[in-house]
Amino acid sequence: MRIMTSVFPILLMVSVYVHAQTDIPTDWIDPDTGHRIIRLSREDGSQSSYFHQNEFTPDGRKLVFTSPSGLYTVDLETREIERIREGRTWLICVGRKTGRAFYFSRGEDGFALWAVDSATKEDLKVIDVPRGLMIANINCDETLAGGTFDLKPPQRFGDFRTGRRSGQRPGFGTPNTDRDMQLFTLNLKTGEVSKFNESRAWLNHVQFSPTDPNQMLFCHEGTWELMDRTWIIRTDGTGLTNVQPRFMNFQINGHEFFSPDGKSIIYDLQTPRSHVFWVGCYEIETKRRTWYHLQKNEWSVHFNISPDQTLYCGDGGGPHSVAAPDNGQWIYLYKPHVIPPVTGGASDPEKLIRSGYFETEKLVNLAKNNYSLEPNCQFTPDGKWIVFRSNMFGPTHIYEVEVAKSR
Repeated sequence: MRIMTSVFPILLMVSVYVHAQTDIPTDWIDPDTGHRIIRLSREDGSQSSYFHQNEFTPDGRKLVFTSPSGLYTVDLETREIERIREGRTWLICVGRKTGRAFYFSRGEDGFALWAVDSATKEDLKVIDVPRGLMIANINCDETLAGGTFDLKPPQRFGDFRTGRRSGQRPGFGTPNTDRDMQLFTLNLKTGEVSKFNESRAWLNHVQFSPTDPNQMLFCHEGTWELMDRTWIIRTDGTGLTNVQPRFMNFQINGHEFFSPDGKSIIYDLQTPRSHVFWVGCYEIETKRRTWYHLQKNEWSVHFNISPDQTLYCGDGGGPHSVAAPDNGQWIYLYKPHVIPPVTGGASDPEKLIRSGYFETEKLVNLAKNNYSLEPNCQFTPDGKWIVFRSNMFGPTHIYEVEVAKSR
């Protein structure tokens, strides 16, 4: 990648920085909710990570994010910003063991996986990536990368991420049986590639458990009501499990993620689509299920959970989202309540789905956010703030909202 060193680009970067400082607030109380909001980024076009990708250092002190001019950290206590790598970066995630920021770099012979130390700024190539491997995540002990391999790759490079082939979008409007893909792991020390779970499905959203280096989560992408979407599997190819089988027409579930302790899978569930809303929780070891009910205007495109698992959050939904709520453009805080089971009778309560509901509070008014950019909220490691991205003032920036109410 060529580094621009002329005076003009430097002046342009400074101009963008000043524009963000003067025209967009940096610290205020949302008049509609009473919660404090702080803008963490300073450069227009800054973005936080996708909702299930780790973006925090292991000590919980810093957030790693991307900006047009480079890769940055922000100290969550002082809000001090520091650039750790110059130039646009395809960030994958922050390592849960070392805090290194893993990213892709394109060279003459293809792609390589690199990692920059978020504290020392030491930037090293980890491994060359064999052609065709699309890395999606790094496991919790940073020994494996994981993702998908397309057995019949699209003709154009950019089509890997959209699923297009011959100008079509296989999976959308179909039962998702028109791709030939596999999951893989790449050993970051030896370079050994292990491919498994060959499937006609379009595979996506590959994730590793935050606590178990050999537990993976992935989805069958496409039209949600036409497939069983959410699956778990071990890195040796065993333990393939359908997390939420369909049992009614137009049932959907998706945007799945691990709980912080790695023991559960949490996901959006609608029975049927756009009418009855839940957040589902599946415990991997016990197979016990808990469903939390919420109203349509409390639904979010992406949900998340606090580190102590006592609270949930959501990024709301725009007029063109899956459920298209009437007034759902908010950052939400959810307090879960479980309804005590009924004892006695013919059924064993332990084998039934536990039911519950969310007590919902609005934190940020996102009426001016264009939901072509989904906010993708995450709790900070101390659980006191929720980080999200938004274009509510025009340019994209990273913000955090305080969980506790200011007034």
